[in-house]
Amino acid sequence: MTSRLLTLPLAALALAFATPAAAQLSNTEERITQIVEANLERDIALLEAMVNINSGTHNHDGVREVGQMLMPEFAALGFEVEWIEQDHVDRAGHLFARMEGDSDGTNVLLIGHIDTVFEPESPFQTFSRDGLSATGPGVVDNKGGIIVILAALRAMRDAGTLAGANIVVALTGDEESAGDPIAQSRQHLIEAGQWADVALGFEGLSVMDGRDMGVVARRSSNSWTLTTTGESGHSSGIFREGVGYGAIYEMARILDAFRTQLPEENLTYNVGILAGGTPAALATDGLSAEARGKTNIIPENAVARGDLRTLTQEQSERVAARMQEIVDANLPGTDAELTINFRYPPMAPTEGNMALLDALNGINADLGLERMEPLPPARRGAADISFVAPFVHGLAGMGPAGRGSHAPGETIDLTSIVRQAQRAAILMSRLGENPLTTPIALSDR
Repeated sequence: MTSRLLTLPLAALALAFATPAAAQLSNTEERITQIVEANLERDIALLEAMVNINSGTHNHDGVREVGQMLMPEFAALGFEVEWIEQDHVDRAGHLFARMEGDSDGTNVLLIGHIDTVFEPESPFQTFSRDGLSATGPGVVDNKGGIIVILAALRAMRDAGTLAGANIVVALTGDEESAGDPIAQSRQHLIEAGQWADVALGFEGLSVMDGRDMGVVARRSSNSWTLTTTGESGHSSGIFREGVGYGAIYEMARILDAFRTQLPEENLTYNVGILAGGTPAALATDGLSAEARGKTNIIPENAVARGDLRTLTQEQSERVAARMQEIVDANLPGTDAELTINFRYPPMAPTEGNMALLDALNGINADLGLERMEPLPPARRGAADISFVAPFVHGLAGMGPAGRGSHAPGETIDLTSIVRQAQRAAILMSRLGENPLTTPIALSDR
């Protein structure tokens, strides 16, 4: 697949999808909506089968088993299907399905993931249906999203709009806990993003105050580790010249300065674990710590870990620089070191993303659905679509609606599969009719 940059003027993108005020669905689009509705029970049956196979990120056999279940589904639609092993990053692998038709058509990347947060030891393991809702591990995040992708593509095939399309489906096997180094675990996804013009992320639909929302931005997900050191000694000497403040006061100074000096819109920074004493150290997995100390000993070490979430790369870099300035202003007799691990980049809000949401809202009008307003970015976390955000116009939140993701009792609104698959299928079909032959330049983003 060859890569191409986005250079389409924003006005041209808007015109490509403009619909008159009285516009209606075409006969083909009506057929798409009917096909999606008619196949709902079939889709729910496949969802149940997937959910009942544990595919926690670290259950490699389970992730592969769900992948093997899905590969024939995409092959039957005319896709070339590949399982990409990821043993080198201690993960199961990714499923990629490719269809390349009209060389002048819009290149569309559909993103989802096979893995869930529920490992084999979780008590929450099975699918259970109650009318128009169902519960199960990953039923929304993200097995329901995969069902929306398949439902949309099947409707396109049966309505005749899939022929000649340029589509790559990327289903990662480690979205919930990406393999390290992340540059390797996301290599194939990034390459697909460089090929694509448009990316659609099928994480769950965002609903706020009972209304479906459009996701044109997602914040980054980064982690930081802070270590402080001080001169140990008898507590009666603390604060004296030549003795200093000790590691815990230095840690407290820095964390409180983060609290008071960093706040700005769309930025959050959490402290997840903290320990101090003589000695104090994080465990190798970074998830626990060990510390010892006495009230009459000045603490020698302190360590803390937390996360950092930003809306743009510029914000990430600027906030990281300010954090370092705070860390460097040491109390007497102390030292500190900050390490930031940049993992999931932000999906910044762009005019191109908003133009895609406008296109989707044209479809909503034709379907008789309410207009979708942009979701406030702070309400969504990071996702795989962020890795391709620098290269494409993107919309996230194209999966089904539900509640309780990442927790026992995760629940899907089964009716949302229909409207989300209809939206996605019609959007991709219109992209096929109005190719983005001159995509937006990165300098314009």
